[in-house]
Amino acid sequence: MKHQGRQVWVDGALVGTADSLRALKELLHKAGWDGLDEVDVAELPIIEWYGGGPEVWAPGADHWPPAGLLRQTESG
Repeated sequence: MKHQGRQVWVDGALVGTADSLRALKELLHKAGWDGLDEVDVAELPIIEWYGGGPEVWAPGADHWPPAGLLRQTESG
């Protein structure tokens, strides 16, 4: 079964899947990014969006990390 939404990675660790800016804000809060609102999350330059910008939450959005990068990271 495919997850709805987008994978969220913080400091190289998968922290969950978000299906909205609000859900992303909550995942970031749990990861220690306090005090953000949905506008902050959508506009912060430190957040990298793959498969579309902050308005894209459909299944099939590109997942991070790409498979090749994951294999390289796992193998050292």
